[in-house]
Amino acid sequence: MAGPKFGSFKGEKGESAAAAGAAAQRRDPYEVLGVGRNATEQEIKSAFRRMALKYHPDKNADDPIASEKFQEATFSYNILSDPDKRRQYDSSGFEAIEADSQELELDLSSLNTVNTVFAALFSKLGVPIKTTVSATVLEEALNGSVEISQLQLGKSVCRKVEKQTAHFYSVDITDKEAKMGLVCRVHSTAKSKFKLLYFEPEDNGGLSLALQEDSAKTGKVTSAGMFFLGFPVYRFEQNNSAAAAKDPDSAFFKRLDGFQPCEVNELKAGTHYFAVYGDNFFKSVSYTIEVVCAEPFSAEKERLRSVEAKIIAKRSELSKFESEYREVLAKFTEMTSRYAQEMQTIDDLLKERNAIHASYTNNPTLQRSSSSSKGKSPSKGSKNEDDQTVKKEKKSKSQPMDGSRSDDEATKNKKEKKPKDRIRRKKWFNIHLKVDKRRPC
Repeated sequence: MAGPKFGSFKGEKGESAAAAGAAAQRRDPYEVLGVGRNATEQEIKSAFRRMALKYHPDKNADDPIASEKFQEATFSYNILSDPDKRRQYDSSGFEAIEADSQELELDLSSLNTVNTVFAALFSKLGVPIKTTVSATVLEEALNGSVEISQLQLGKSVCRKVEKQTAHFYSVDITDKEAKMGLVCRVHSTAKSKFKLLYFEPEDNGGLSLALQEDSAKTGKVTSAGMFFLGFPVYRFEQNNSAAAAKDPDSAFFKRLDGFQPCEVNELKAGTHYFAVYGDNFFKSVSYTIEVVCAEPFSAEKERLRSVEAKIIAKRSELSKFESEYREVLAKFTEMTSRYAQEMQTIDDLLKERNAIHASYTNNPTLQRSSSSSKGKSPSKGSKNEDDQTVKKEKKSKSQPMDGSRSDDEATKNKKEKKPKDRIRRKKWFNIHLKVDKRRPC
């Protein structure tokens, strides 16, 4: 059956307190969660769960201080639960986390409708929005108040879970099945977002979250899986697409950094608990869950072990290759710049040589043209001026020296020449050519 439903946090005071807390000076994440700097991953998880259950907005709707503490605990947990973020914080503090554009995980159940809409819009635009399991679901599981369905090995179950709620399942395995390995897989043909959860039983009869796998899009479906095969198995978290777009080289060399070992590699005989959590923003999630024994898949087990070993080896090779690549890239950039400079220098020297060759003449017209060719390219205006100068010299030579011509005749001739030149120029630009039919072609 479906897990319990719950309301969203709508208190305006809580929202303003959360905003004030974000703007204020942040405290040390270790101090916030009350753990030491050498705390294990399990100790950090336990500390966060205690604080999340205590200060969750669903239980403290009218308490702005509790809301602020919940946001602070969530922020601290997201740093210390991620090995890369924790290492960055230990070395350089909050500045390294912010410089790396790390995003927070959101509990959608604590957002009001407006904030949920904005989160959904950003997700559609490609901004990675990480979400966490609702504290209400974790609290009810810890108190043992969730309904659990029995799941048979090798039989798939198709169901629909509402957003921010969970379906719980139990699976019984024998010693032989535990030794051969167990695989739990969930997929959604509707491409819905969900989380596959694994819970461990507590002494009080409740369940505590131990493992979590977010669904990933593979082809036309979204899927998630957990593999308990008796040897180290790895999970792969994709890099931030926005960061990859800004620096594709760094994204490539860090691509395998998200390939990390799973915390649990094998299960013991007995009853084990899984859950499917609806992680859509608004819609319910249609899914299919199946738990199988790995005994019939011995060949696949060996292939998985082999290919993951190759991926680990390739990750080590990438770190070495990156330094070589950066060195060669810097050299290539330097050589490319020098290539452009050398080409420009050669062009300038050849132009200067041609100008010197052209200067060996007594013809003033050629000297002028050679001096103008020293630039990159002669302008149209200078070319037209040279043509006009040559035409004037030819006209002055062809005209007879007649002193008896009056100034009135010269003025008349000038007036007659202007409209002709204007007509001829107009005909030229209109591409209007007159053909003399009396002359044979």
